[in-house]
Amino acid sequence: MKIIGNILWFVFGGFLMALGYFLIGLILCITIIGIPFGMQIFKMGKLVLFPFGQKVDSNFGKHPIANIIWLVLFGWEAAISHLLLGVIYCITIIGIPFGMQWFKLAKLAIFPFGANLK
Repeated sequence: MKIIGNILWFVFGGFLMALGYFLIGLILCITIIGIPFGMQIFKMGKLVLFPFGQKVDSNFGKHPIANIIWLVLFGWEAAISHLLLGVIYCITIIGIPFGMQWFKLAKLAIFPFGANLK
């Protein structure tokens, strides 16, 4: 399921979504202040490229101040959009595996600093 899910995800939007994340990360990395945020966007782009088979280990305590700044500036919008997409995908039985991947992305989008992808 992991390989087929990743192929379907990649073909039906994962590539474009990752490209968008990488472009936003590149724009954020132009300034010195934006580099830590851009690196977290790159982490999200890596996960959105092939999410099946990966796990997100959140560690809020590793960088609490950075996570709070992220939450106020970017995190809540990204997490809500990923959660809504997950709910929309979970309406049908076929979409449930893809909806679960959106929930995983929402978990990373809310507090990315200190989170690890496994």
